[in-house]
Amino acid sequence: MFQYSNQKYTGVNFGTQDLRYGELISCTFHRCSFSNGSLEEITSSNCRFIECDFRGASLNGSIHKESAFENCSFNGASLFVAKFEECKMTGSDFSGSNMDGITIYQGDWSYTNLRHARLVRQDLRAIKFFEADLSGANLEKADLRNADLTMALLAKAKLQGTDVRGAKMESVDFKTFSIMGMRMDREQTVLFSLSHGAKVD
Repeated sequence: MFQYSNQKYTGVNFGTQDLRYGELISCTFHRCSFSNGSLEEITSSNCRFIECDFRGASLNGSIHKESAFENCSFNGASLFVAKFEECKMTGSDFSGSNMDGITIYQGDWSYTNLRHARLVRQDLRAIKFFEADLSGANLEKADLRNADLTMALLAKAKLQGTDVRGAKMESVDFKTFSIMGMRMDREQTVLFSLSHGAKVD
């Protein structure tokens, strides 16, 4: 067990180091690599990771509170039962990552690549997914109430039983996915009708 506090790192390769069970507090990492690294059960709070590489890394059971992961790559990473509380994840790429059992509490996931992500039954209330790519994602029975899905891509996403009441869905292309079994509010049904060419008075 180690603890890093108020440290700044640029271009450092941490991928070969064993970072399991470590604690990171108010640290900044710029263009650092954690590729294929062991970060199981690591905790971070108030940290910033900018353009960092987490490809193939194991972050199983890790906990992150109010940390920022901006434009980071998580391709093929394992985030099994990882927890992100009020984190800023803008522009990060999660393609091919294992997100089973993940916990996401609020935060900003705008511009993220979550294509084909498995987020079944997840509590995603009030999370900002502005212009996020959720194409092909499995969101069955997920709770997206009051989330911001403005301009999000939902092509071929699985939304059976998904609750989107109160979510912002302006500029979402409703023609690219099935709303069968999706729980919507009145405002969203109007947006759905408009996207299919209806005139609503």
